[in-house]
Amino acid sequence: MNKKTCWFFLGIALLILFANFLWALPAGPVINYVSNSTSAPVSTSRNQDEKGTITIIDIISSQQDYRWKAYVGNVTGNLVLDDASANTIYDWSLAVISGEVYVTRASSVSWSNVSCVNDSVIISEQSALGMGVSDSDNINRTFNYTVHRSFLVGTKNITNSSCRSTFTYVNDAPQTVSESARFQEVLLKDDITQNLIYTTIIEDNQIGYSGDTYDFQILVAENESSVTPTLYYFYVELG
Repeated sequence: MNKKTCWFFLGIALLILFANFLWALPAGPVINYVSNSTSAPVSTSRNQDEKGTITIIDIISSQQDYRWKAYVGNVTGNLVLDDASANTIYDWSLAVISGEVYVTRASSVSWSNVSCVNDSVIISEQSALGMGVSDSDNINRTFNYTVHRSFLVGTKNITNSSCRSTFTYVNDAPQTVSESARFQEVLLKDDITQNLIYTTIIEDNQIGYSGDTYDFQILVAENESSVTPTLYYFYVELG
């Protein structure tokens, strides 16, 4: 299948502008009382637990994960026919936006040599960002599916459900994992440099995680213990 593509090698070098780096600090949880017992008579008041008692409680805590960050937004653009000096002889507007958004720590990518990520690249990326192989929120355990639609990187076809993938939320809730789900994210790699590439398939004005409409949502890993946010480069393919 042929596909007209336009590469916007944005090289945005998009650095999160934190005034101060946020560390994962203790947070106040929700505490549910289960029962209280003692061998001596005590008050039934729940204002405070009396001396000599054993109280059973359930603690529920939801804390911000500083090992990840996300980008959501919209994509606009057109297809152009330019010369080496960026002079345009003709361009084509796009009624419907489609394609992919790519995010990587690499400042350049050999796009003709891109394929599905492998375990060694994932392990290397985790190590570079201070993630352990047993961490429940590492890259390996976050991208724990191999379900996604097929798509093209330039002229190279990425076969459906052949790469590691995950699915960001819609309306503040997880999606049912399927090839028809929205906001799919796939892990690729540059076969030459072995750099990891986060890839999300563009959706045209679809309801996203917050109930608002977006063209893309993408998760990228972060180094929680570093005082400097991780630098990422963005690339877009329209077609």
